[in-house]
Amino acid sequence: MGLTLTTEDFVRISKRPVPVALGTVAHYVIMPSLAWLLCLIFHLKGATAAGVILVGSCPSGTSSSVMAFLSGGDVALDVSIEILSTLLAPVMLPLLLSVLAGQYIAVPALSLFLSTLRIVVVPIILGVLIHTFFGKKIAAVIKLMPLISQVAILLIIGAVVSANHANIFTAATALVIPVVMLHNLCGYSLGYAFAKLLHLEEPQQKAITFEVGMQDSSLGATLAMKYFVPQAAIPSTIFSIWHNISGSILSSWWKNHSQSHLTERK
Repeated sequence: MGLTLTTEDFVRISKRPVPVALGTVAHYVIMPSLAWLLCLIFHLKGATAAGVILVGSCPSGTSSSVMAFLSGGDVALDVSIEILSTLLAPVMLPLLLSVLAGQYIAVPALSLFLSTLRIVVVPIILGVLIHTFFGKKIAAVIKLMPLISQVAILLIIGAVVSANHANIFTAATALVIPVVMLHNLCGYSLGYAFAKLLHLEEPQQKAITFEVGMQDSSLGATLAMKYFVPQAAIPSTIFSIWHNISGSILSSWWKNHSQSHLTERK
């Protein structure tokens, strides 16, 4: 992500602070709250509940910008919210977990803060610096970044499945699947309703919808494996697979049913 960003991306945030800030607030209010509520409704306990809340507390996923592009959304706004939510992750993630998941599992807030800082923020800063000073020399490498990211996510999913091979298809784990699906779909719905309430244009509505509903689930799985039991990584793993499926379906439908597309057809 860092290698694909430029200083212009950060300047853009300062030029459009209100929609970026509102989209980021919506993300960190809606998704963690939904995760906590779904744990109560489905009576999830222990590491499973903590895993659902963990993925709900993560910053928005990098796949959201792809979905925003495919749907005809405001990609610039999407990327700006993505950057801000990611930079806030070292503070927001341990804070939300301590408040919402502390009843289910011990939360090492300081360790989570330091790890998220090291895993997310430091690489982004280094990536931006490298892109700034060596942009033309590494242009070919930057084009490969999406592919490298997808391979890395698949490796993380493989590690989680391997660590949970004895428990991944149990009755308790099966309940996580509808919870994760509802979490993601309700995130889309509430994100869209929030953008509608603000009377934003259709491209901005699409961007905020994807930014609210899609999570950096690979980060959630990584932190779950490191600081909790492997079972806590299952919700993030399922979310990683599901949100790409649902995002692709929604972006395709939106592209074919958007106001601009319908106007062109007329």
